[in-house]
Amino acid sequence: MRYQISGKQIDIGSALQTHVQTELGTVLDKYSQRPTDANVVFSKSGAEYTCEAVVHLSSGLTAQASAHAHEIYAAFDGCTEKMDKQLRRYKRRLKDHHKVRSEPVELLEASQYILAASEYDEDQEPETLQPMIIAEMETRIPTLTVGEAVMQMELAGAPVLLFHNEGKTGLNVVYRRPDGNIGWIDPDNAK
Repeated sequence: MRYQISGKQIDIGSALQTHVQTELGTVLDKYSQRPTDANVVFSKSGAEYTCEAVVHLSSGLTAQASAHAHEIYAAFDGCTEKMDKQLRRYKRRLKDHHKVRSEPVELLEASQYILAASEYDEDQEPETLQPMIIAEMETRIPTLTVGEAVMQMELAGAPVLLFHNEGKTGLNVVYRRPDGNIGWIDPDNAK
């Protein structure tokens, strides 16, 4: 497994890096999810440290957690506890589905764009309806079942997830509704 441990405007010593690899490795081995890489970032805001961790699993799912504390090790430990809880829930859901994925998740290549926010008054019409692209990145769209997509969205803490529906030809979307339920958009079933 590949670890990337860094600090935003703070130095990360080798003792902390070793601690992160040992503790995070223990949590990941406990649930044997075959992680491919982990990205852990430490930052400091005032007197408080923040630890953000993102772990990519070979199943195509991503688990992320973050925590704040007045000590850097305590921030990491809080983040690890949240990651442990997420992976435990994920493993329980996999057992509940009685389905073991025999092959890794297929990923479709796509382009992702970041558009500039519109900066005009409500009374004033924009000069053009074409938004300005400020960044372009490569992204991957996973091929998942609807249940796996909902699980991935919840693990990532994302409000929406675009995925290729396994066994179908089109793209689907799952999203969290304002009433707390999960919405699912399936264009193939449109009449």
